[in-house]
Amino acid sequence: MQLNPWALAGVALVAAATLYLGYRTSQSARSTDDFLIARRMVRSRRNASAISGEYICAASFLGVSGLVLKDGADALWFPVGFTAGFLALVIFVAAPLRRSGAYAIPDFLEARLGATVLRSTSTCFVAALGLIYLVPQLQGVGLALESVVPGVEGWWGSTVVVAFIVANVMRRGMRSVTLVQAFQHWIKLFALAIPTFLLCAVFLGSGGEGASGGLGAEAPPEFTEETTVTVGTDVTLRVGEPTAVHELDKDSPEPTVWMPSIDYPVSEGQRLLFPAGSFVPVVSDAELDNASWLRPAKDADDLWWTYSVITAMFLGTMGLPHVLARFYTNPDGRAARRTTVQVLLLLGVFYLFPILLGALSRLYVPQLLVTGETDAAVLELPTAMLPGVAGQVVVAVLAAGAFAAFVSASSGLLVSVAGMVATDLLWNKTRDFRIVVFVVSGLAAAGAVVLPHDDLAHTVGLAFALAASTFCPVLLLGIWWRKLTWVGALLGMLVGGTGVLTAVVFYVVSRVNGESVPWFVAQPALLTVPAALFTTVIVSLATARRVPDDAGVVMLQLHAPDRLGFMCDRRGGGPTVRRWDDTDRRHRS
Repeated sequence: MQLNPWALAGVALVAAATLYLGYRTSQSARSTDDFLIARRMVRSRRNASAISGEYICAASFLGVSGLVLKDGADALWFPVGFTAGFLALVIFVAAPLRRSGAYAIPDFLEARLGATVLRSTSTCFVAALGLIYLVPQLQGVGLALESVVPGVEGWWGSTVVVAFIVANVMRRGMRSVTLVQAFQHWIKLFALAIPTFLLCAVFLGSGGEGASGGLGAEAPPEFTEETTVTVGTDVTLRVGEPTAVHELDKDSPEPTVWMPSIDYPVSEGQRLLFPAGSFVPVVSDAELDNASWLRPAKDADDLWWTYSVITAMFLGTMGLPHVLARFYTNPDGRAARRTTVQVLLLLGVFYLFPILLGALSRLYVPQLLVTGETDAAVLELPTAMLPGVAGQVVVAVLAAGAFAAFVSASSGLLVSVAGMVATDLLWNKTRDFRIVVFVVSGLAAAGAVVLPHDDLAHTVGLAFALAASTFCPVLLLGIWWRKLTWVGALLGMLVGGTGVLTAVVFYVVSRVNGESVPWFVAQPALLTVPAALFTTVIVSLATARRVPDDAGVVMLQLHAPDRLGFMCDRRGGGPTVRRWDDTDRRHRS
């Protein structure tokens, strides 16, 4: 691997364009409304591009292809879930949430249920979710940097990008970030689409055969020429057929024959030589052969894990704070619903490309199944298919798109999390917003460096599980069920959130110790979401006397058509929701 100056130039170009657009649009940002909700004047097309821009993160740009390379058919639930979550959002949440007139999820919950403790608790979960979501983004930055600049430690990438993101959002807030993210969505789409079309043309021109054979073969992928692989992290490998392996760091001159059904631990930095025609070993959780890769898993644990992934992906989207914060920037509920439909179209087109790149990666870069660095497949594939300058230029385009993915997702998340924490736990000043941006980004950078790397999509899936287990039940019930009480919402949120955070702790500890985990630790949503939902319903029924007196009025405001004029936005610290009675509930500004 050698230095790719084209990739560095592409990243620098995207960074310069981001800073320029942010600076130009930040000149009119003067008030709290500008920083948090862009004065609620963002139209549906731009907002759809901005939502797609911050939603398409490292897990989408790099992680989906890596999972397809490793897991095949089972990995398709991630892009399907990432997209289909917006279908549930447009049906159940988008328009009523916008009509609430709130700034954010905690603001909506207090306006609906009238409990400050519920608002503070939800803000704490927003902060936890933000950290879980940010860590894999920054780890993806480090992985991308190692792919284009050999010999550079991954933590440099996390540090540099955190500094860039903080500088980009510290003084500008939501108004500036909206245009930047809309621009970066189109950068990411074209940066992925154009190389995909080009590489598919190369693949078809080669007769449908890659460096490891064809995907239709039942056997595992194989090395068609003698190949030396340097393992970048501690992994456990296994093989489906007897395979000759020459461990170059050992004194033995003869190759060792690895046998099926045996795990072979390999240390970081160890070099393995595979003769031509050798089958490709894979990391312990990957599919061994193409036949299994092409078919969904049949093992019971794998099926339960798949159902849990589907639950997290489909329901977690409607609980992501940086996505929901975008709907508060629309002028009204109709615009919010129209925005969501457009997002569905944009995401449906985008996710076709990482799937194709993941399939091509299994043919041309099977050595990533040995190193365990499958998330690097998008950046390693072009040079394997197009040697020389042509491959490096394609990598440059993809690297620029990956950088846009890191920056846009992290910027949007930082703005929404900082806005909620500053509004609900501090004093709702621009200075507090900037302090929270600095603190959250610093903690995320430290976590990215200290915590072990895992598949990006899997780690982001835990953030979706937390969103689905905390905010999804209270949003659905708060919008559609009049009998919800703040006690039920609070206990349901605590049950679901505590369950997911406990699973996250066990998952991290297991990764540090190199141990495997059961499916409900790797993805707990199938257990935590029903537990949170049932707890919320049962406790609300048991505390029926605590249903707010004006619940019917608020429900009318959430569901009445926009043209009737029931919607009333908070302005300058005023009430979050128009009250049609004389209730004495207070709402913090």
